[in-house]
Amino acid sequence: MLDLLSALYPWTKAFHVISMTAWMAGMFYMPRLFVYHAERAPVGSETSEIFKVMERKLLRLIINPSMVATWVFGLMLLFTPGIVSWSVDFWIYPKLAAVLLLTWMHHWMVKRWKDFLNDENTRSGRHYRLMNEVPTLALVVIVIMVIVRPI
Repeated sequence: MLDLLSALYPWTKAFHVISMTAWMAGMFYMPRLFVYHAERAPVGSETSEIFKVMERKLLRLIINPSMVATWVFGLMLLFTPGIVSWSVDFWIYPKLAAVLLLTWMHHWMVKRWKDFLNDENTRSGRHYRLMNEVPTLALVVIVIMVIVRPI
């Protein structure tokens, strides 16, 4: 099995980057939809219903599948021999912490989507604007840890 992971390494890495890019695109876009939904779409309005459809499609067709794929390919990379040395490569720990933060953010957005879906949103557009920065900060940490490996 480990030989297979080594042989597939370039493909695994490529698909990890592709799925991570799709996941991040959704993670950047969903909070922006929430901002506009909260500020410009009164409960029960046609605009609110349009936002609900847009949010559902983004979540179910892009964000959820790409998060799963990112995790699957990421775990495959972690188990590929010679890629990470847990006792030497300290950069992996902040990277994994940032991935866990993104995963938490993903689940937080699912909860907020359900709030909008049930017409129970209590958060302001400003709140969603602030939360929109979380994926950006996590991405900065991940890219620096993987490319620069400062620690």
